[in-house]
Amino acid sequence: MQAKNTSVPFIAAATTALLIQLAFPIAAHAAAPVAAVPAARTVGTIEAVHQFQTGPMPTGVTVSAKGRIFVNFPRWGDDVPFTVGELRNGAVVAYPSQAANTFDAKKPADTLSSVQSVVVDALDRLWILDPAAPGFQTRIAGAAKLVAVDLATNKVVKTIIIPADVALDTTYLNDVRFDLRAGKAGVAYITDSSVSGPGAIIVVDIDSGRSWRKLSGHPSTSPDPAFVPFVEGQRLAQRAPGKAPQPFAVAADGIALSADGATLYYSPLSSRHLYAVPTKLLLDAGANETALAAAVRDLGEKGASDGLEADDQGRLYAGDYEHNSIHQRQADGQWTTLASDPRMLWPDTLSVGPDGYLYFIANQLHRQAGFHDGKDLRQKPYMLFRTRINAGPVMLK
Repeated sequence: MQAKNTSVPFIAAATTALLIQLAFPIAAHAAAPVAAVPAARTVGTIEAVHQFQTGPMPTGVTVSAKGRIFVNFPRWGDDVPFTVGELRNGAVVAYPSQAANTFDAKKPADTLSSVQSVVVDALDRLWILDPAAPGFQTRIAGAAKLVAVDLATNKVVKTIIIPADVALDTTYLNDVRFDLRAGKAGVAYITDSSVSGPGAIIVVDIDSGRSWRKLSGHPSTSPDPAFVPFVEGQRLAQRAPGKAPQPFAVAADGIALSADGATLYYSPLSSRHLYAVPTKLLLDAGANETALAAAVRDLGEKGASDGLEADDQGRLYAGDYEHNSIHQRQADGQWTTLASDPRMLWPDTLSVGPDGYLYFIANQLHRQAGFHDGKDLRQKPYMLFRTRINAGPVMLK
């Protein structure tokens, strides 16, 4: 009689026991409390100044010497009843008037089309930068301009039209800084952040109204061809329904003036590099472009920024829209993180107030429909924040 083979049942039983033993520690690990998992830390302290619970997406902010706060809303697709407003008693109202904010194609110099930036200068005038390119489309003829409003009277006191040979059909006027010591009445420096043509620094003589382009198409004012941004875990690219993603390519954007006015800092939106150039070479409209290009300095990486600013202590500030942060560059060139917080969804436009705070908009720009196959992912409120820096604005007069 042949003996029975009992090895197979034995192996099966042992295997079952082993699997049961292995299952228990796996289950125990899976049930570990989420609170025990490390997470990224916030840096610094940010304070909410205003919540935009209704209305369009803001981009710019500035604070006057008396603490008045102004914001702007470009016409990029949202319903924009007024493109410049003042924050009063917890609400935003049209400024300087609703009539000025109602664009009239028959009066392009006198009405506002689609304002990108607002900046208060050293004489406490509010300057309004109107690229006249709603939706980043072709510039409206005769409407690209700088408008100065006297905050004592709330009246427009100067309008400077940027001509077609300076504000090209592809130009998008983005941000502006002022040095009122240069020339008879000062100069303005403006970035051209074109999405389809050459970037540039535009210089405007405030007295004569004359303007000229510098560093037009230079690598420092152009999108970095190797730049691949990631925001909220997704590559940032133009995404239209049914079409392949297109690179996010925007030219010179953020701009800041050093405390002594000798250096202009700037950065393309589609880049992580900070550039600097002596202002004396920008002020001469006929200066040699080769010498100017040779004087440009690449100061290295600072994060991807939609906004730069400087303070009166010689420090520079740069947003970092990939990491919900703002960084501070010390006078010796070293960078530190001033603030980092998940609520800082696309820090856009930085402005030093007279109260020792840095103000900035968080507007979720990257969640617009154009980046998500036509689906708008923005969630209100948009935010106006501030963080303390214990310094004042650069005011050159």
